[in-house]
Amino acid sequence: MTLPDRLKFGVFLAPFHWLGENPTLGLERNMELLQWLDHLGFDEAWIGEHHSAGWETISSPELFIAAAAERTKHIKLGTGVISLPYHHPLMVANRMVQLDHMTRGRVMMGVGPGALVSDAYMLGIDPPTQRPRMDEALGIVIRLLTETEPITCKSDWFTLQEARIHLRPFTQPHFPIAVAAAQSPSGMMLAGKHGAGVLSVSALRGGGSVNQLSEFWKISEEVAAEHGNTMRREEWRLVVPAFIAETRKEAVEQARLGAARYQRDYFEDTMGFDKVYDGPADKIIDHMVDEGAWCVGTPDDLVDTINRLDGESGGFGGMLVQVTEWANREQMLHSYELIARYVMPQFQGSLVNLAASQVWAAEKRQELMALRKTSLDKAQQVYAERR
Repeated sequence: MTLPDRLKFGVFLAPFHWLGENPTLGLERNMELLQWLDHLGFDEAWIGEHHSAGWETISSPELFIAAAAERTKHIKLGTGVISLPYHHPLMVANRMVQLDHMTRGRVMMGVGPGALVSDAYMLGIDPPTQRPRMDEALGIVIRLLTETEPITCKSDWFTLQEARIHLRPFTQPHFPIAVAAAQSPSGMMLAGKHGAGVLSVSALRGGGSVNQLSEFWKISEEVAAEHGNTMRREEWRLVVPAFIAETRKEAVEQARLGAARYQRDYFEDTMGFDKVYDGPADKIIDHMVDEGAWCVGTPDDLVDTINRLDGESGGFGGMLVQVTEWANREQMLHSYELIARYVMPQFQGSLVNLAASQVWAAEKRQELMALRKTSLDKAQQVYAERR
């Protein structure tokens, strides 16, 4: 076991909402979920940025975080992620610093190149330029957060003239920063270059594919060393598609139709990804669970998945549930409750002393009951003597 003593738990909220449903109520359900997670004791939530394709309806994670911060007390709120090539880096830095103050240090910044090609297309951005621009923008944002002297810089897509951020960060030296990483090592390399954390969006891999988590982490460490940085596993978060119920059969049946729509209607028929299963849509969930690409089952199944990822990665610091609406509202909320009640304690050290105390009491029960009987007999004797 290479996990930290207290593994962080959270969610990765794109979000994904069905077409044909009231989008205003969808956003309200997202807000309700964050309040529920805050109540359950989840550590963090990362909120996405998307501008096209109909399903992922939050275009400004900063706006959503500002509202969520007013409705929650403890949970940390991150951008998951800001698509840096879409924004001037000075504006990104200023907005995040403002949120850092407004949340009293509960904000985190996740960044990426932009997940949807359709977003970049609408903005007139050539997709091959997105990762280099993200690298360039992230370097400037970090400089703005850490330097006090004005910065002058001219790029082929932005200009800074004697620029500095207006407010210094509330969190010192600045709020946590994480880079999104998916199926290529580019995100891990950027995290190493800039000394940032990592959000591994495609942590589970099915179909017998070669696990790349430990390999990618080594790459990030090598790049970090080249730039004088140190990667910290406790700032590595893995995103897992998961849905939990009391039994595995219940979980699969409750999520069957929703999971099919999520995969086939959106990722395949809208986004254009290859089919993961060449068969009826309602059998996709069985295939993905059997292949180990999704965790749909009981709390014990999620515990096993986390332990498997621990072994494959060599250790990480946070487990993020990919927020979906595979089942109905009540079933989805119950899934997070089961995770909080039965999964989180297994990885946060909160059961160790309780279990040890129970074992100790059970082993000494005869001796302790004898002491109790002696005490009661003495009390009865004292009472009788006073009469």
